[in-house]
Amino acid sequence: MNSFSAAQRTRVTMLDVAQRAGVSKASVSRFIGEDRALLSEAIAERIERAINELGYRPNQMARGLKRGRTRLIGMLVADIRNPYSIAVMHGVETACRQHGYNLVVCNTDRNDEQERQHLAALRAYNIEGLILNTLGHHPDALQQLHQEMPIVLIDRKVEQLHIDLVGLDNAGAVRMALEHLQQQGYGDLLMVSEPIDGTHSRSERMHSFNQHVAQHPALKGAVVFTGPHLRADIQSFLHAAGPGPKAVFCSNGVSALACTHVLRELNCRLFEDLGLIALDDLDWFPLVGSGITALAQPTQQIGASAFDCLLKRLKGDTGPVRALDYCAQLIIRGSTQRLTT
Repeated sequence: MNSFSAAQRTRVTMLDVAQRAGVSKASVSRFIGEDRALLSEAIAERIERAINELGYRPNQMARGLKRGRTRLIGMLVADIRNPYSIAVMHGVETACRQHGYNLVVCNTDRNDEQERQHLAALRAYNIEGLILNTLGHHPDALQQLHQEMPIVLIDRKVEQLHIDLVGLDNAGAVRMALEHLQQQGYGDLLMVSEPIDGTHSRSERMHSFNQHVAQHPALKGAVVFTGPHLRADIQSFLHAAGPGPKAVFCSNGVSALACTHVLRELNCRLFEDLGLIALDDLDWFPLVGSGITALAQPTQQIGASAFDCLLKRLKGDTGPVRALDYCAQLIIRGSTQRLTT
């Protein structure tokens, strides 16, 4: 059997295979397509032998365009460095593979212009559907794209788009976190979040935090954001008087990492000086002190469900818009140890 470099294989055409096998180009097309049964066994064997000898690889994109199907699903994420994005993307990719689709992923890096360019590129790839974790700053462009293909949103709602949304029950997760802190004896709470920046899920979590604190007079609560002022904000929180023991609630894994760095720099005794709980459960959480208490998101399920919603739409489902909110799982570690009074 001959050995060919990748560059050599790309130069081999369907016509080359046909000439080597002594058949028509149409016969080769049938062999690599969905009409192989129309060929005699002898012709099929000759074509297969020619393909192996020449190292021919069919152009899957061209075949898909010819059939009107590319079997490509697009996924656009706002920040691929975010562990949540990676975990959900794995769930989407696994589901795609199980159903014979391929996933094309684009990262906007939280940049509006980059998002616009990626949306145009995905459209040029002739994707059949789109799974979107968006900044939401281009609702008109997204609405226009939705007229061409089904779209499913992940985590972040865009008010102007009436399309399927899959994500976390944010209100329930925040309530679960704060009720746990109350049960453990904490009364002075600080929420650390990434800047809202129009992100629906962050806004929901902050609203739920403020609402819960307002409904429980024994609690005191404040919200601060990651960025250049985080160290000063946390330092002020640690030194200020408050109603009982202090605890920090981090609204996602990114804010948990930023907060933990600051607490280390301030020589805060984890977890004696204050409690700490985070929404998301990252691999390093058990490694910090006696472990960081977390609310784990079912990221695999969220990704798989997003693809399932998209697949239903691809198959012609025109039913009502779905909103699938999954529950977080509370994982208790040493960072929220029960306090004695």
